[in-house]
Amino acid sequence: MTAMLVFVAELSSNIFSVLAVLICFCGVFLFIMRNMMVLRVHGDDLMFGGTSGVMAHSPRIPQMKMMKVHIPFTFKLHESFKSTYAEVECEVSSQVEYSLQAIWGVSIRELHLALWKPWSALRDASLNGTLLQGHAQYFTPPQARQPHGEETLRLSLPAPELELGTPPRLCYPLVIFLTRRDTRELHPDETVALVNVVHIKDSVCTLPTSILAQYLKQANGQLSCLKQLYLATGNSTNYDEMGVSSGLGPALALAEPCPNNGGNSRDALVASAAGDNEGSLWSSAGEQLCVVCQYFPLSRALLPCRHTCICASCFGKLDRCPMCRSPIKSYFCIRGEEYMPPETELNPCKQRRPGGQQQHGTGPSHWLHDWNDRLTDFLGFTR
Repeated sequence: MTAMLVFVAELSSNIFSVLAVLICFCGVFLFIMRNMMVLRVHGDDLMFGGTSGVMAHSPRIPQMKMMKVHIPFTFKLHESFKSTYAEVECEVSSQVEYSLQAIWGVSIRELHLALWKPWSALRDASLNGTLLQGHAQYFTPPQARQPHGEETLRLSLPAPELELGTPPRLCYPLVIFLTRRDTRELHPDETVALVNVVHIKDSVCTLPTSILAQYLKQANGQLSCLKQLYLATGNSTNYDEMGVSSGLGPALALAEPCPNNGGNSRDALVASAAGDNEGSLWSSAGEQLCVVCQYFPLSRALLPCRHTCICASCFGKLDRCPMCRSPIKSYFCIRGEEYMPPETELNPCKQRRPGGQQQHGTGPSHWLHDWNDRLTDFLGFTR
């Protein structure tokens, strides 16, 4: 009799242990199934513990409010390493009637003073051929041109050489103005001129021929410096095509307002060049994927490095750019983020009482929702 009672006691203990294990397993399984999206978004925090730039609770990074403007011109250099004063080969296109003028040996100071003049004065000087008169060494007559597609131009110095002096120089070797000829009244935010500052390699300054800067002039008088965005497409050659040395092509660029001593500074701009038909980055059909998760499409440009490489989901877990490791100071969106799940999907069946307490849907699953949320909070996931 005693042996039978011992056997029954051992059997009961084993059954209770098995039942307890099964109940725990079912609970874990239900928790994982109900929180797949939470685990999907925050899985990196669980695996890496916030290292390598992944933070459990990253500080809020401000978003810059941007306004998109369209540039009717494109300007690119061809084979810049072969360019010389005898021949600078470039590619130009325009969607409007414009004037093209190349000016050699331009005073840096006088150029920037001229760029800050009102649009009407800049246009009249460009049309009359008096732009930067007395502050440059050689001028080519302005050419009136009709709208055209991409066209290759070859420019050459009209004299044997320029007198630029030793570095640091006070003159730019070449400045190319693309100026609208419109006499009609334009919208204040419309682009009226694209100014391209070109360095040409010589025996004194042996840096490769490249575009030093590109300036965007608007009808309201605003002057902005164009800076290309670096797109992460998986193609290494794309960085060369999009770099500052190649110039503004059919792509997106950041136009940062130039500081003006007496001026009201305006918000930064996102500029799209001629030939950009509201590209895939601006539409919901963009297919370039985030470099971190390789799942969601990239949608955010990071500042100040200008790498456009991550999605909204991964952005919240980073404090450094995944491409260059520089700190992220701010960002702006280059396309809609409708791919992100609505907040209601991350917080299913949750409501708020007037007093601020959380309230779940009524019914037999009330206790399950309550314990699920408590376990989620305990493990550190953001609901």
